[in-house]
Amino acid sequence: MDYKDYYKIMGLERKASQDEVKRAYRKLARKYHPDVSKESNAEALFKDLGEAYAVLKDPEKRAAYDQLGANWKAGQDFQPPPDWDAGFEFSGGNRGGDYSAHSDFFETLFGHGFGSAGAGRGGGGFQARGEDHHAKVLINIEEAYHGGTRDIALRTPEIDSSGHVTTKQRTLSVKIPKGVKQGQRIRLPGQGAPGIGDGSAGDLYLEIEFHPHKIYKVEGRDIYFDLPVAPWEAALGATVKAPTPEGPVDLKIPKGTSSGRKLRLKKRGIPGTPPGDLYAEVTITLPPADSDDAINLYRKMEDELTYNPRKTLGV
Repeated sequence: MDYKDYYKIMGLERKASQDEVKRAYRKLARKYHPDVSKESNAEALFKDLGEAYAVLKDPEKRAAYDQLGANWKAGQDFQPPPDWDAGFEFSGGNRGGDYSAHSDFFETLFGHGFGSAGAGRGGGGFQARGEDHHAKVLINIEEAYHGGTRDIALRTPEIDSSGHVTTKQRTLSVKIPKGVKQGQRIRLPGQGAPGIGDGSAGDLYLEIEFHPHKIYKVEGRDIYFDLPVAPWEAALGATVKAPTPEGPVDLKIPKGTSSGRKLRLKKRGIPGTPPGDLYAEVTITLPPADSDDAINLYRKMEDELTYNPRKTLGV
């Protein structure tokens, strides 16, 4: 997927004000509109311009886009980091949108993460309920096992007096419920946008994601990890120490276990009703032949064991 430099498309510096964004769009829209432009690729240029403007005119999209940094080049192969928008607070209750006319780059960043549902309306008078806000927050897998309270920093875009987009930070103390899953939302009543007049404040919804873990992978409430075992442990059977998010446990390796076999630790996944399971996927590792004794042992195995690992291939 190619990175798109929206500032370059619009001929703007990254520090441009919102008024400068609007003026640049009006100028380039007249220049590249397919009905009047003499450029051979006017339609493609006009489409790119519309996409760039859709991002840079919106303070929330622009602030999020700016978080990716300025070191990317247009056309460079790009994949957003999994936590690129974590802690970014945006308004509106409708996270989706019809972005079929935009690029894969736009869809990846904004197709499922941003949108505006508008403020809810109160009854009568000049009052309205404040907009709901949303933010993705990252927690450790271990926190899903135990729950607890933690401080979470959020950033909200705003336009300053000179018309530039900046971000305002706030920190909330949030209770993480035991057994929370990826994608689950935590509602914080009254922590969204303030209401108008006597209207009540909106709510804040925190969408939970897990930090990437060096050992575990998560699927729903189930946890998976690779378990290295020695050849003799797999062949003869053994009891080994295995990690879990709640601490090491003894795990029985059945005799004749092959690489790739999944050993299930029932109810040791993320707590819930029912709780998830923990799966250890066996990986058989070989000791290095890095000494005379080790080399001689491998030679002895070669001579004495009638073993053909390619038998199933017919060779």
